[in-house]
This record gives sequence, C-alpha cells and structure tokens, in this order.
Amino acid sequence: MSETDAFDSDALLFAEPELKGHKARKRFGQNFLHDQRVIGRIVQAVAPRLGDNLIEIGPGMGALTAPLLAASEHLTVLELDRDLAATLPARMGHPQHLTIVEGDALRFDFANIIKLDQPLRVVGNLPYNISTPLLFHLIRYGALVKDMHFMLQKEVVDRIVAEPTSKDFGRLSVMIQYYCKPTFLFEVPPGAFNPPPKVTSAVFRLEPYAVKPIQARNEKILAALVSQVFNQRRKTLRNTLKGQVDEAGFAQLGISPMARPETLSIFDFVALADYVDEHGTSSAQTILNDDIDSEGNDQ
Repeated sequence: MSETDAFDSDALLFAEPELKGHKARKRFGQNFLHDQRVIGRIVQAVAPRLGDNLIEIGPGMGALTAPLLAASEHLTVLELDRDLAATLPARMGHPQHLTIVEGDALRFDFANIIKLDQPLRVVGNLPYNISTPLLFHLIRYGALVKDMHFMLQKEVVDRIVAEPTSKDFGRLSVMIQYYCKPTFLFEVPPGAFNPPPKVTSAVFRLEPYAVKPIQARNEKILAALVSQVFNQRRKTLRNTLKGQVDEAGFAQLGISPMARPETLSIFDFVALADYVDEHGTSSAQTILNDDIDSEGNDQ
C-alpha cells in the first residue's frame, strides 16, 4: 500500500471479537461490535491513510482497531476499561504502531496527541450513556481535528443532523451544526453488537469548520440561550426570552416573537445571542454563567 492509498476493504481478514473472559459492563455502556460488514463500511467511510493522526475512542475488543491498524502507520486508542486496555495488545498481536491510553475520554486532553501539521482524525463506537457530553468535549478541540466518525443510537444522530422545522431539531442540532458539518452515513441494527442494544444505531461524520459559516460574539451566551429556549420548546420566543429580547429587538432582527425555537435557523440563534450580548441586559449576565456543556434538555 502506498502512502496515498486508502484502506482496502478486502483486507478485512480478522476474527470477530470473542467475549470469552470478559463480561460487557453496563456502567461503561459496553456493546461490542462484531458484524464484519458494518466494520468494513465504517473503515471505508473513515478511509484511513498512511500518515493520518488516528485516535480511536473505546476500542473494546478491538473489532474496529484491527482494520484501522492495518491501514495506518500509527494508531492511538483510548480505553476506560482497564481490563480491556490490558488485553488489547495481545489481541492485536503486540503491534509496535499501537499506543494504548487507559483513561476517561471525557477528561482526556486531545491536544496531547497532536502531531506537527497533522490534525486529529477521531473514530469510535461511543458509549451511549456519555455520548452528548463527550461530543461537546471533543468540539472544544475542533481547531485540531480534521474529522470524527462515530456510532451512536440513531435517535441521537437524527437530532444531530436535523434541520429547522423538524421534530428532531433542538439544542444538540444547533450547537453541533454551529461548530461542525454533520453527515448521516448509515444505520446499524442491534444484531451487529454483542450484547445487542435495545435501539438501532447509526454511523455519522463530523467535520469541524476551519471557518464557521457564522461567528457568535459570545459562544457561551449562544449555548445558554439555545439551551434556555429548547428547555421550553413549546413556548414562543416572546415568553422564553422575556426580559432579554424586547419587541423592538425582534423587529430589528426580523424574527417573529411568536416563533418557536425549532423554526429558527442557526443564523437566527446567533443573531439573538449577539443581540443579548450587545445590549448587556442583566439577564445576559445570568446567561454568561452557563457553559456549552451545561446539563439540559438535548431536544
């Protein structure tokens, strides 16, 4: 394989992961991928190339790790489960170009593995129980990341890629799409995992913007405002933004005070946040105390 060649799906000649000696741990959200066709499609979507700065989150039994290793000069994996982290080298045949980091992805500083002039490419079958906070944690490193390929429950992916006016459009849609271009790739049935989850999953791609389509004056205000209005998504903006945006403000922005949040574009949300920031109301100070990863309704 030359340095310009992408991964060849015909090279998927590795064994399915066996759970012998390891019980999937519910507290870690473990569901081990074993379907070879799904694995092949993920690797084809990632299209790893020699020289890529690849990191896999949650390698588990190594089903995805093996083909990624076969297509890369070096792979870093981040595993929270100490037992899996300890046995992964043997499962992979003790390759020299594999680095295993035992730790929590939610607390990991991804800047520590940046190579000179080589942005990160992040891959993972993410634990569903921490998916939203982990995505927001990774977004903080957007300037260092080329792309991210993840598998999550389909209902979450549907919200990430949702467009305005759809029932799935919400806080997660706005904040992810403000920072990244999301692409829905394909669905994955429960039977592709061991043990099978109770939900259908989906694989998607995130590409952080080098230059955002629109830049908010204060991203903390944007994040808190989006969270605030979607926590009361059935109410009109006049009610949810009372004391922050007055009638004159809505008229100036060309946004109806009777609108509900799911009808707004990302540009509208940025305009509202900029208005609150510019006018320096007392309620804006309250908004400033919130952060992008504040707990709230992701709908």
